[in-house]
Amino acid sequence: MAIFVRKEEIEFKDHPKFAGVKIAILVSSKDTDRASISMLRIEPGVEIPIHTHDPQVDSIYVLSGEGEAYVNGSWQKIKTGDYIFVPAREEHGVKNTGSGELELFIVHSPPLF
Repeated sequence: MAIFVRKEEIEFKDHPKFAGVKIAILVSSKDTDRASISMLRIEPGVEIPIHTHDPQVDSIYVLSGEGEAYVNGSWQKIKTGDYIFVPAREEHGVKNTGSGELELFIVHSPPLF
């Protein structure tokens, strides 16, 4: 069954692991065994530390804001419209270096949650 979520139905909650980060889960493993899809809102000055996923790949699109992403062994500037694909077992992280929220659209496959 297709999933259709209207903008006004998207509910952000405190991230269970990271203070200063809100998460809205759009698709989870309860919906499909193929992917989990979420949106993150990261407050200024907040960092999601360098980490890896196994077996998940991570697909990250920057919806708004600016910051830095740890990819390919170094921190690189990111901004609205940028895209990052992270293979399984690759180190990655993200931090908000801007003055407003950093909002990301993220797909994990297979589902992370």
